[in-house]
Amino acid sequence: MEVAPVSAAPRPSNPGDVSRVIWILFAMLGIILLAGLVVLYVAYPHRGEEVPNAPWVGEAMRKGVNLLPTLDNQSDEQKYDTRPQEKQHH
Repeated sequence: MEVAPVSAAPRPSNPGDVSRVIWILFAMLGIILLAGLVVLYVAYPHRGEEVPNAPWVGEAMRKGVNLLPTLDNQSDEQKYDTRPQEKQHH
């Protein structure tokens, strides 16, 4: 009686499976990187402290956050205005 060799890991049935796994891995790495940047921002620049060994990172994060439209960057009229926003022409 012959016994088939046992492999440690199952082989993908076609090359499409491998590319799908690689895309999922890249997506997960991107999500982890983004989460790490959020944690880094909350831990240092958001509290007004410099990032250790990389002050340029904190400066870049502050510039990016200042460009985003947040409630802190709006006037009181804009904060509590319930009317739909009209497009502004520049």
